Amino acid sequence: MNNMKKTINLFILLVAFLFPARAEKTLNLKDICNGVYSAQRIYGVNPMNDGESYSQLSPDHKQIVKYSFKNGTQTGVLFDVSKLKEVKLDYIDGYIMSPDEKNILIRTQTRAIYRHSNTAVYYIYNVENNTIVPLSDGGPQQVPMFSNDGNMVAFVRENNLFLVKLLYNNSESQITKDGKMNEIINGIPDWVNEEEFSNDCSFDFNADNSMIAWVRYDESKVRMFSFPLFKGSSPTMNQYADYPGSYEYKYPIAGETNATVTVHTFEIKTRVTRQMKLPLPADGYIPRIKFTNDPNKLAIYTLNRHQDNLEIYMANPRSTECKMIVRDQVDKYITEKAYSHIHFYGDKFALLSERDGYNHIYWYNTNGNLLKQVTKGNFVVTDFYGYDEKTGSFYYTSNQEGPTKNAVYCTDSKGKTTKLSKDAGQNSAIFSKNFKYYMNVYSNINTPFVTSLCNNKGKELKVLLDNQALKDKLAQLNLGSREFFTFKTSEGVELNGYMVKPADFNANKKYPVILFQYSGPGSQQVLDSWNAGNMGGTLYEQYMAQQGFIMVCVDGRGTGGRGAAFERCTYLNLGDLESKDQVETAIYLGTLPYVDKNSIGIWGWSFGGFNTLMSMSEGRPVFKAGVAVAPPTSWRFYDTVYTERFMRTPKENPSGYDRNPISRAGQLHGSLLICHGMADDNVHFRNVAEYAEALVQADKPFMMLPYTNRNHGIYGGNTRNHLFTSISNFFIRELKK
Repeated sequence: MNNMKKTINLFILLVAFLFPARAEKTLNLKDICNGVYSAQRIYGVNPMNDGESYSQLSPDHKQIVKYSFKNGTQTGVLFDVSKLKEVKLDYIDGYIMSPDEKNILIRTQTRAIYRHSNTAVYYIYNVENNTIVPLSDGGPQQVPMFSNDGNMVAFVRENNLFLVKLLYNNSESQITKDGKMNEIINGIPDWVNEEEFSNDCSFDFNADNSMIAWVRYDESKVRMFSFPLFKGSSPTMNQYADYPGSYEYKYPIAGETNATVTVHTFEIKTRVTRQMKLPLPADGYIPRIKFTNDPNKLAIYTLNRHQDNLEIYMANPRSTECKMIVRDQVDKYITEKAYSHIHFYGDKFALLSERDGYNHIYWYNTNGNLLKQVTKGNFVVTDFYGYDEKTGSFYYTSNQEGPTKNAVYCTDSKGKTTKLSKDAGQNSAIFSKNFKYYMNVYSNINTPFVTSLCNNKGKELKVLLDNQALKDKLAQLNLGSREFFTFKTSEGVELNGYMVKPADFNANKKYPVILFQYSGPGSQQVLDSWNAGNMGGTLYEQYMAQQGFIMVCVDGRGTGGRGAAFERCTYLNLGDLESKDQVETAIYLGTLPYVDKNSIGIWGWSFGGFNTLMSMSEGRPVFKAGVAVAPPTSWRFYDTVYTERFMRTPKENPSGYDRNPISRAGQLHGSLLICHGMADDNVHFRNVAEYAEALVQADKPFMMLPYTNRNHGIYGGNTRNHLFTSISNFFIRELKK
């Protein structure tokens, strides 16, 4: 008997050795929400002047480390909190290197304001002497910037510009004095300009460090918006324990008054302030200003209110005269890439434009003469990295291999184009200052980010990060397949999508399906990228696939990557074609033998929430259930810049604005869950409050989850886990009956 037991035990051990049990077979939603499966990235990389090195904040935020671009080895430590003598810091939030790399602005105590903006307490650290002093004792600062010689720092505090002179014992002076909360802002944009032009800084030093230019925003006539704040938790705001409070700020809704913008200069030596004679309409925009390499040429980018005409002016900061050098007028609207990717090189500059129907690089001189179109073809340049003045080469990424893929390219002075990145999927780059090397970040829908160092011929020199630990962790899970597909709608439009199937998929079964989409103008969700889906790696989709769903995402008309005509076809009618394409997707999926056409759901966040509601009330009852997270429900409630870019004003386009979820409330078909943060400064809670009332009056049942004190991202404490658990349980309950 004992021998028999020994034999059995040996057999069990042998089986366990040859066929080890997986430690885990299913995803846990809380783990996904808490970042257990988050891919590692290398953040805070700053190329250095020698062209051979880059600096990077250490993962523990205690050091700024110097690395070799050639082989990734550490070559020095530029800053270390443990070596500080004057102040005690446990860690830092970020840093800004001076142009000469002799000083570093150390960022601490960061406090977020809106999506791009924050305040922080900065210190000036001298690299050679290992000394550190506060940038200012007057309170937290915003967007500090070194002068080009590194001897001065300008920053904004409480809507005013300040200047610190390092060579004069860090003496501080105030440049503007008219800044006032909710009235006048100097050097930083107001809410709508920050949010919709993706910019948190509106000032610059000229090339010889004699002047500063800035944009002044007069928002005194912009109407106020407010929302309530409660005690809440994570974080708890005890000041509202007895009575609720409120947050008030200027928010211009479509058709209403914007801030008036003007450009000013300050001569540092004489302290003379001047206003530029810019021929800008009273309701025009200034998304960017930038001094060129000529200290007497300030580039000012302007947009008309319709945002279909970008004009670049060269202003003389002393005479105040402005001369228009480029007008880029396109059909319908200018996209943000046009003014966010303008780079100056000597007396020349690069401009991105969609004037031929696709986003391409154009090469100008500073007199406004077009020298050449650098890239051409039926593809989109997605990022411009720079121009090598020594070789005349341009470096950029584009989707020449198709809308779902992106690669790094070089076009030389003779027009020859070379693909540098090797692997198909999504690639992005950070180049050394001499363009001798670059750091490539690659992923595809099945592969977490791989970060490698390459030379400017595309040869891989070293892999810095391959996320092998995450790959090993995912290998222990029972994940389903991710598949790309295309189909044609009944209107003959070919659309791209991807599908996540259960790991135990059986083609002879019928599965419920959930569509996820965003659908906003120029956006892309269907990408061969680890960023696809929710929370990276389509892992939320995988979680739902484990619950027995097929998860699908399709980019309909109006989305990006396929040229201006495909993107702009939704102009003046947001939600019409986008909702039709999601309905068409559901109809197509219903023809597949393994799909239960009577159990199809849809959900989305922000614009995706808007299009969820539009799709569920499109008229064809294909959706059994849907979830709208933080949805705009009437474009009359949303901001001027974004809304009017695609819709013009309500007065000009009343029928377009009338086509919205509120007006369609009576047509809603299917079970609905609405989720919204009550402190959403972007898409106000007002949207769902008004929509809910419309549903009540239309006698349409629905469920709604408000999230106390949460903004558009709906996170903090256990909030994100609660949100996704609620979404998941809703679909399980409604689609698996």
